[in-house]
Amino acid sequence: MTPRTHGLHPRSAGIGAVRVSRLALACVLVGCASVGSAAQQPAAALAVAQSLFYNGQYAEAAKATESLVGAEADLAAHELRTAALLFQLRRAIGEPQDKEKAFKACQRCPALYADFMSQLKAGQKDARAVLAARPDDVNALFFLGKLDLNYVWLVLGTLGRRTGWDDYWEARHSLDAALKLQPDHLRARVARAWIDYIVDTRMPWGTGWLLGGGNKKRAMSVMHEAAVASGDFYDSAEALFGLWDMQVRERRFTEALDSARRLSVLFPNNPEVARFVATHSK
Repeated sequence: MTPRTHGLHPRSAGIGAVRVSRLALACVLVGCASVGSAAQQPAAALAVAQSLFYNGQYAEAAKATESLVGAEADLAAHELRTAALLFQLRRAIGEPQDKEKAFKACQRCPALYADFMSQLKAGQKDARAVLAARPDDVNALFFLGKLDLNYVWLVLGTLGRRTGWDDYWEARHSLDAALKLQPDHLRARVARAWIDYIVDTRMPWGTGWLLGGGNKKRAMSVMHEAAVASGDFYDSAEALFGLWDMQVRERRFTEALDSARRLSVLFPNNPEVARFVATHSK
């Protein structure tokens, strides 16, 4: 599959030296109820949802994005909500042999899936509308690609369905276009690295070739660079979660423990991170 950890405010000189902005601090202290002007409210609400997401509180993160519908941060909200719903589905289904059977046996999964598809289609529609007017809009290119990937990770990884190929190609082309326009776009680099990694490690050679090829070594190198790059706090966090996930998949547990310890400082309420640190510190 798909990234299983993940697989989103303040600026930092790399994630290891986080400098929390006044806006984010206010969100932590007063729940964003009295932060700034009306223009600041979407960004403040998104920061709260991101914090919930990266602390593993996926249902709460999805709920927190509801106030952002129609707001300036709408594309980001659609992407974050689909990611939160994806991770709720993944937790509910687990990793059984028969994923379709597990999905059918899960009482709350159909509603989660319907919500996911509604948010996906709305986000894709909004992103494509922006690109119809401004084909070189890097933000829209990235979010279209990322929304597509969230769907691909859901159907191919969590649900085990052999579908989503049109979305895969749109994601690949959209992310490549974004990176051509802005090579240092951190989240686009991370998302594109996941394509390289999954195609190289999870697809048979012939299928991988038909999917445009992948490169595990390049993917891990990009993820490592992104995890220590200077940039948005949550963008860097996404990269660090991605690096940790890849290290676990590659059974590089010493390196993975180091990454998980860094994450546990940043997101102390994330249960998967805490469990990994506790298990591998013995």
